[in-house]
Amino acid sequence: MNARYVFGVILAVPLLPLMYYQGKRIKKNIPRLPEAKGNSGRVNYPSDQTIRLLCLGESTMAGVGVNTQEEGLPGAISSELSQLLKANIEWKVYAKSGYTAKTLNQKLVPKIDETPDIIAISLGGNDAFTLNSPKKWKKDIQLLIDNLRIRFPHTPIVFMNMPIIKEFPAFTPAIRFVVGGLVEILGDVLTEVVAQNDGVYFSSEKMDLEVWSKRYNVKEDKSSFFSDGVHPAKLTYQVWGKDFARFIHRVVISKH
Repeated sequence: MNARYVFGVILAVPLLPLMYYQGKRIKKNIPRLPEAKGNSGRVNYPSDQTIRLLCLGESTMAGVGVNTQEEGLPGAISSELSQLLKANIEWKVYAKSGYTAKTLNQKLVPKIDETPDIIAISLGGNDAFTLNSPKKWKKDIQLLIDNLRIRFPHTPIVFMNMPIIKEFPAFTPAIRFVVGGLVEILGDVLTEVVAQNDGVYFSSEKMDLEVWSKRYNVKEDKSSFFSDGVHPAKLTYQVWGKDFARFIHRVVISKH
């Protein structure tokens, strides 16, 4: 059993009643934002080559916090990939706010009717919010990979960075400590799972808003990265998508 997780549980148990009431208050005070409009699109490039990108995940991939998916992760990833690969990018999204690795696997993966060239997955936030154990997360992630591999045996599967829960402005220190700590543990587990599966990758660099700001010359302050104190704003989706596309180009495309 994960020693860090066990130690975290011991520290977290006394905080659970407080977190319960804090969570209810946060949920009441934060407006429920809709998912972004659109579930498919295309980025054109003067080329005969077209790459099909399949985007799977939770609220971040569903585009909660922006109006359209062109402003969200699918659009941002595709725009940068198009420039890097000098190719057209066709993208399709299967994502739902509130979904965990298990519900994504059960409810959305069976609906996929495309044959992608790259599969991008954004998960981890809801598994942390529901306090799923590292053992359960590991089982659910491996099953997700196995099911995708049955259908797409040679397609690269690329997991995005874990969400930066410790940075969420709307969360209290207790929630940041417990849920933010858990999401980091789940990230370590994901690293282990990915290492055991060929053709599966994980952008494991911890998301750091200050690093991003320097890397991409962002002048706005931290508050500009969040739409409602929990979900990303357009700025975050654009920078995150660009960063992730560069990871795909650097680490994934070079091996395929």
